[in-house]
This record gives sequence, structure tokens and C-alpha cells, in this order.
Amino acid sequence: QVQLVESGGGLVQVGGSLSVSCAASTSTFSFNGMAWHRQAPGKQREVVASISRSGITNYADSVNGRFTISRDDAKNTLLLEMSDLKPEDTAVYYCNTGTLKSGTYDPGAYWGQGTQVTVSS
Repeated sequence: QVQLVESGGGLVQVGGSLSVSCAASTSTFSFNGMAWHRQAPGKQREVVASISRSGITNYADSVNGRFTISRDDAKNTLLLEMSDLKPEDTAVYYCNTGTLKSGTYDPGAYWGQGTQVTVSS
């Protein structure tokens, strides 16, 4: 069992930057992979970025080049740095611990409450 707490969301203008973080109650080093997901109202939750234990990253095409995922196992945290934000980035962002294989991320069973990111003009 792992407890996850996301934070750092807020309101930002189009083209702006924002970072969200995730604190885990369990050592993150033990997890094969970690990822950030997001979900907009009426839409399916989707993975936007993932990272392996060795630091290999994968990004959804919609955010590639704008978002950066990183992990700090010494602090049991996961970070997502977002730049050049667009209205379509508006969603609740969730972190997750799971399995990353051949560029495909399979989420684990535990989720936090998420943090809201709103992008407006």
C-alpha cells in the first residue's frame, strides 16, 4: 500500500508555467515506474508522462517538449514541470506508482486526490 498526495496546482495563463508535485508514503525507489495522469470533466484519465526507476522517461504526444517529469527517491517525491501551458491542459492531475515496460505504463491501484490545474487566457 502506498499513499499519494498531489499538490501545487492552481490557475495559470496560457503560455505560462506551473509545477505539481507528489509525495509518497512509501519509498519510491522500490517502484518500477511512476507517472503523472490527468483527467478533465467527462473524459477518461490519461497518462501524460512516466518515468522508470533508472530515469527513462516517456511523454504523451500532446505534452512532449512542454512537460518534464522527474523523481527524487531520496525524498519520495515525483515532480511534473509544465511550460507553455494550453487550455487543453486544464485537468486534475494525479500521480501513480506502477509498471513501465517498453514505453507503456500500467498504473498501480493507488491514487491520490489529485491537484487541479486550470489554464485560462
